[in-house]
Amino acid sequence: MSVGLPSRGWAGPRAGTFAPHRRSPLNRAFAKGGVARSWDWLLIVATCALTAIGTVLIWAATEPFLRQAGLDPHTYLKKTIVWAVLGLLLMFVTALIDYRVIKRLAPYLYVLSLLLLAAVLVVGQSVNGAKAWIALPGGFQVEPSEFAKLGLVLSTAWLLSRRKLPAGRPTIRDVCYSFLAAAPLIALVEKEPALGVTFVLVFTLIGMIVVSGIRMYWVLGGLAVVAAGIYEVAHRHLLKGYQLTRLTSFLHPEQNLAGSGYNGLQAKIAVGSGGMHGQGLFHGTFTGGSFVPSVQTDFIFTVAGEELGFVGCAVIVALLAVIVFRAIRAAQIAEDMFGMLVASGVAIWFGFQAFVNIGMTIGIMPITGLPLPFVSYGGSAIFADMIAIGLIQGVRRQHSIFGDTTLRTDRKTR
Repeated sequence: MSVGLPSRGWAGPRAGTFAPHRRSPLNRAFAKGGVARSWDWLLIVATCALTAIGTVLIWAATEPFLRQAGLDPHTYLKKTIVWAVLGLLLMFVTALIDYRVIKRLAPYLYVLSLLLLAAVLVVGQSVNGAKAWIALPGGFQVEPSEFAKLGLVLSTAWLLSRRKLPAGRPTIRDVCYSFLAAAPLIALVEKEPALGVTFVLVFTLIGMIVVSGIRMYWVLGGLAVVAAGIYEVAHRHLLKGYQLTRLTSFLHPEQNLAGSGYNGLQAKIAVGSGGMHGQGLFHGTFTGGSFVPSVQTDFIFTVAGEELGFVGCAVIVALLAVIVFRAIRAAQIAEDMFGMLVASGVAIWFGFQAFVNIGMTIGIMPITGLPLPFVSYGGSAIFADMIAIGLIQGVRRQHSIFGDTTLRTDRKTR
């Protein structure tokens, strides 16, 4: 007896059931090989968090005296927000540019840095004894010495990565060219004078030469030359009077507490008064009472110490450490010598500048007039810092695009 089949049986899957689904732009961006996967998001989060903290601290530092003067208490806050947003745009644009293109542009960017520094000597404006700013239409100012740090990092990386010895080290000729190229940048910055930026340039240059792989006896010889130069500057009294006073106040702070040592003393008292958790935002006695000078720029860390306490200071230091170590990580995985040197140079720059700024606030470094990266007030500084972060991202993105295949191949051959 036969069993009849139903007249309407299973006709199979619907058309398009097994066709690939169209992914959203966000899913495509974060998928393997997507654009977003090539970014260092920990670096971006740390940068944004530090910039946000800096913006709040600038507001807390400037609101009291602006209100007392009958001015808009949000003036500095508004400017800082605009600069931070523009800086983030600069960071993303820089990161999207292939850093090998930036390598080809490095000599021209170096020349541009020189021209801007030379223009300061001609049309620059003096603020607090330093002729370091160029006035722009609309009441804005640009500080070329901040961009000189970028010029030095890029030009030094370009010179040291042009030719290498068989062992992978740059030639002595290229090292000498690096010193010769950096000399006019450093001299023009010192002419302003900007002693703190000069220290950053010199330390960054030496650090990049060291990590390039040059033999240590050449490094020691270069350090001896630098030490001899410092001795000559001090011996021939080439420092400005106030610069020499700052150094002597650091070495002997107890001799002139009411004069040249006053700023450092007040800064240390302000930081110490914050205790563990601080006195609260907008409740700083020393920073809000104008006892500490330049609280929105050079001494912004005193605001953090007094109003946010040890916990707030620790968060700032931790975020700075994240940025420096992510830059070092980018240098470790860079695809070529130029990328490694750029990321290393930025790490040295940020690390040394943060150490000096925080150190002069708590009394372990002389007062040299350096901003705290991403935290202190200043459009030129935040733009230069953000462009530097973009350079690090560019180095990392290049590795993410081309480095995975090489890494898999290396693992298989082990």
